[in-house]
Amino acid sequence: MSTQSDHRGPLPAPLEARASGPLSGKARVPGDKSISHRALILGALAVGETRIAGLLEGEDVLNTAKSMRALGAHVECTGDFAWQVAGVGVSGFAQPKTPLDFGNSGTGCRLVMGAVAGCPIAAVFDGDGSLRSRPMRRVLDPLELMGAKVTAGGQGGRLPLTLQGAREPLPITYRTPVASAQIKSAVLLAGLAAPGVTTVIEQEASRDHTELMLKHFGAEIVSAPEGPHGRRIALTGQPELHGADVVVPADPSSAAFPLVAALIVDGSDILLSDVMTNPLRTGLITTLRDMGALIEEADVRADTGEPMAQLRIRASRLRGVEVPPERAPSMIDEYLVLAVAASFAEGTTVMRGLQELRVKESDRLAATADMLRVNGVAVEISGDDLIVEGRGHVPGGGLVATHMDHRIAMSALVMGLASDKPVKVDDIAFIATSFPDFIPMMRALGAEFA
Repeated sequence: MSTQSDHRGPLPAPLEARASGPLSGKARVPGDKSISHRALILGALAVGETRIAGLLEGEDVLNTAKSMRALGAHVECTGDFAWQVAGVGVSGFAQPKTPLDFGNSGTGCRLVMGAVAGCPIAAVFDGDGSLRSRPMRRVLDPLELMGAKVTAGGQGGRLPLTLQGAREPLPITYRTPVASAQIKSAVLLAGLAAPGVTTVIEQEASRDHTELMLKHFGAEIVSAPEGPHGRRIALTGQPELHGADVVVPADPSSAAFPLVAALIVDGSDILLSDVMTNPLRTGLITTLRDMGALIEEADVRADTGEPMAQLRIRASRLRGVEVPPERAPSMIDEYLVLAVAASFAEGTTVMRGLQELRVKESDRLAATADMLRVNGVAVEISGDDLIVEGRGHVPGGGLVATHMDHRIAMSALVMGLASDKPVKVDDIAFIATSFPDFIPMMRALGAEFA
């Protein structure tokens, strides 16, 4: 059955989720957001034509598409989730006539900052109220080392800001202060325009989508182990990237919501197709299996360097576990819905090393704890660790403040599908940034929303 539509606008708010019968059926969640952003950006930096199938058409990605048009690339939708990009080549961006507005998308904004930093142009970066409050300095610091300059901006590098790209970008060797695919990707995208080799060193390996897709578009890039958990990535600058076909797998971060819902709603048995199974994105599945989740993979294959599989998920009795901090980069966006699963588990779940959650769309660490507490779950924040006391059921009955954060809204609605009393969220409009058809897709599987 089809679970996607042409719906683009925000869904009505607020919304309540209540205990459902068993979830069943087959669905394909939207295309992966990380891959969608990168396909548009690298297509714009390539010479020739790039065809993208399965692009996520949420607001975040559509804003990246608009920014690529503003920078001179030809970008058009050619069919259902099918897009075509005619690129301008490395360093070929034109100066945009208007500010680049990224709405709620930190990923799109930070990656495009990297791409612009290697071009001799100035661009104004802006976004909504949430994005304007989020720090950009960690990305701007290495870009300034490469020759880019912030000529106007808010306190601490906040939006709106004007970035002047480097006329002669410098290759650098940069050790990231935290495991962040966004910092790494911004440096590598700027490094495309620099002569010589740009190197990024990570103490903890972050998502490698940029490295895989750079290879797919023809760049010379080498990734090697660095220490027990890190990577050293070396990119040879000034390649001629060539247009390429990209098939976008289903987003594992979006799949997390129906996946956890099926685990906690008694009697559920669902299939999710074409879900990306890149090892640097499957920390949630690893953790849920540790907790006793019944998750099976079939039809395993690879495209654009990214592995994918069909997942079968059945309702499971979960138990509390300790999640090590080194797993955080592979599941940083999934801790919110993992906390929901932990609430329904028997025993204590400890999630360690979650400092990166404090600088997402909201302070997700605090917001996750608030979401659980207001629904009767015992939870504690200790430093950067989240500790959830699972009792096998959740009282529910709470009103959850979403803080303009799509993942808080979806996590709370998943909780309500199995809690004793309904769970209500104050605003679901921001779900459209990443998962426009979340509500109709979940209803098609049997979820009760009102």
